[in-house]
Amino acid sequence: MMRRRQFLRAGLAGAGAVLASKVPLPRAWAQASSAESRTIDSRIEILVNEPLGTISPNIYGHFVENLSGVVYDGIWVGPNSKIPNADGIRKELIEEMRKIKPPAVRFPGGCFADSYDWRDGIGPADKRPRRTNFWAGGEAPDAPASHRYDPNQFGTNEFVRFCKLIGSEPYLAANLRSLPAE
Repeated sequence: MMRRRQFLRAGLAGAGAVLASKVPLPRAWAQASSAESRTIDSRIEILVNEPLGTISPNIYGHFVENLSGVVYDGIWVGPNSKIPNADGIRKELIEEMRKIKPPAVRFPGGCFADSYDWRDGIGPADKRPRRTNFWAGGEAPDAPASHRYDPNQFGTNEFVRFCKLIGSEPYLAANLRSLPAE
């Protein structure tokens, strides 16, 4: 089996050899020039030992979408749940996410960020406001209330703690739909 770098080296070397030879110009180009048989020299320099660069971990992170059972019942089971948890965060998920080692996790992810105010998710959980899930229209009528309303039991504080538990950097998404820029 050929490794990716071996494949790229072989492919680029072959392409370089073809392009390094004298290649006749296409007929339309040749007609535009004064000499019909004009050719050009082409060259590609391949630096196989140069570093490829670093991809920002913020590009290929994971995100937490607060729709349906992703947060409530998925990440957050509550501290009094019979499901093994670390202060309300599902222990099995923590263990599996540690294996994946995501560099960054974004919250709230996707469309939910449009209506989420990060200030609603800080402070004592029992004092946080409950908000209607702006995107709840796709839920089945028998879906749990936590899918239609955000009870803010898993808020900004819990998200940051979740990231620490899994060894990831928190990436807080900005609400640009219903909050001012500041």
